[in-house]
Formats: sequence, C-alpha cells, structure tokens
Amino acid sequence: MPRITFSQNGNSPFQQLLGHNQEIMENWNRLGDVLGSDGVLSNQLKEQVRRTLAQHNGCEYCKAKGRPSDDQFDEKTSVAVGFAEAFLKYKGEFPSNVFAVLHDTFDDKEISELCAFICFTTASQYFGAITDLKPIE
Repeated sequence: MPRITFSQNGNSPFQQLLGHNQEIMENWNRLGDVLGSDGVLSNQLKEQVRRTLAQHNGCEYCKAKGRPSDDQFDEKTSVAVGFAEAFLKYKGEFPSNVFAVLHDTFDDKEISELCAFICFTTASQYFGAITDLKPIE
C-alpha cells in the first residue's frame, strides 16, 4: 500500500497518486506523453534509458516493467544508456569527457531531448519511490 491513498483520478496507480491534484496529473501526463514518444530520439531508445534508470531510482513500480533489453541496443541506445548510468553516478556533476562521448554520437537537439527525458523520468521514479508505489500483483 502506498503512503497516500489512491485518488479517483487517473488511469494507472501512478496517475491516481498524482490525481489528488488533477491539474498536476494532467500536465505531468502530457509532458510524459511528449517525452516518451518518438521525437528526435526513438521511444525504443528512451524505453531502454527508462529501464536503466528504474533499476537505481528506488521505484518498485517502475522496476517491475523490466530491465534493459540488450537485444534492443544499437550504437545510439548504448551511448544513451551509458549516459543514463553516468547520470546516476554523478548526479548532475558531469565531467567534460562524459559529454564529449555524447557529442560523438548525438547532435545538440538529441542531447537536449535525452537530458530532458532523463530528468523527467528520474522525477517520476522518485515520486513512485517516495510514495512507496508497488507493482500491481
């Protein structure tokens, strides 16, 4: 059982916890939909990044959706996942050489989207962790 009750608003347990504040939930969902869909980066790449982050951000609900799938990795996905792992390690205090690797593979638009996705996903996973959201059994 999470640390707060589920609201009547939302289509998933995560949304129902945010749903106590309908406007926040709706805007959070909208931003999540934009960031999670195909943009300059594919949603498949971002899903592997999300799975990587989930293993370390403390949200059991997010972990339950699976670990990264090596068979889904291409060069860009490998670099993006590596960057996500560096994010987990450095927590925003990145050495210059970490970004140098990104610039070898991604352009600025892609890097911006990747960074926004990582930060938003981490915030979502922290919300699940702090509310003690568990997977549906």
